[in-house]
Amino acid sequence: MSMRLAMVGVIVWSIGSGLPAAAENAPTDPEPVTSGIVEEVLVEAPEPRYAAPTLRDRIGRVWVPVMINGRGPFRLVLDTGATTSAILAPVAEELGLPTDATGRSRLQGVTGTAIVPHVIADRMEVGDLLISHAKLVIVPDVFGGAQGVLGTEGLGDKRILMDFRRDLVEIAYARGKPRPDDMTVVKFNVMRGRLAILDLMVGGVRTRAVIDTGAQQTIGNNRLREALLLRRRQVEDADVIGVTLDVAQGERIRVPPISMGGVQVHNLHITFGDVQIFEHWKLTREPALLIGMDVIGTLQAFVIDYPRRELYLRPRR
Repeated sequence: MSMRLAMVGVIVWSIGSGLPAAAENAPTDPEPVTSGIVEEVLVEAPEPRYAAPTLRDRIGRVWVPVMINGRGPFRLVLDTGATTSAILAPVAEELGLPTDATGRSRLQGVTGTAIVPHVIADRMEVGDLLISHAKLVIVPDVFGGAQGVLGTEGLGDKRILMDFRRDLVEIAYARGKPRPDDMTVVKFNVMRGRLAILDLMVGGVRTRAVIDTGAQQTIGNNRLREALLLRRRQVEDADVIGVTLDVAQGERIRVPPISMGGVQVHNLHITFGDVQIFEHWKLTREPALLIGMDVIGTLQAFVIDYPRRELYLRPRR
């Protein structure tokens, strides 16, 4: 049985202040203010948009160039599983952003939690999108070359297009834009404010799945593994490392096709284990998945329309 190290992308979760015991009940900060309304925001950069490769060619975490306080651009992973944005300590130092000595944030990762400092940026810009008074938590360097993550703040009225064939990331206002005629439509719900969660099928098992573009690999809970009767299949040990650097033990197993609205992904190996994020999401009693870029990146194009709560999928031919 071979050993494998599975680096899982960032999930920056509930942000509070004070000590860990009080952080969970602390009042949340108001939503960042967005302005500079335009019909469409095109985010482009001269370099490839894959922050870190996975075991499969050209599948990695999508990143976008972000200006912070008028400086940059900084390469931030576009992370739909993050409810707040984050940067590395060297970025904060380069920007001259002091950490708040009295304010600490509770960081919930895939495999554990940590109390971390944060900084406040006056402006965070992606193309023509402006987020004012942005709270940025400071996290370890687990980004494979990127400098932080861009979370879901300000995306409530947006549509995100990831076109892997053209190597293009596009963030646009969703208002007035029609559904694409040539793409499969899949409905999703919103959990904990801005996380996209949907029902899909793994083999014949109905499964709850959270879309997380910040994760390199897909993770399933043990309830899904039991439902799929995978105990006797060949497995590999796979340690899962989250943004807090806590390590969880898992097992990597080949699974039946994953079906999302008629679009199927075949020949996929995912890591199983009841990592802490499933407990945080209250998804331990039913089959559940964290859908990472190893699934999303097999598509030709992938769109998240937040106002309509719809995914648009175009498989590779």
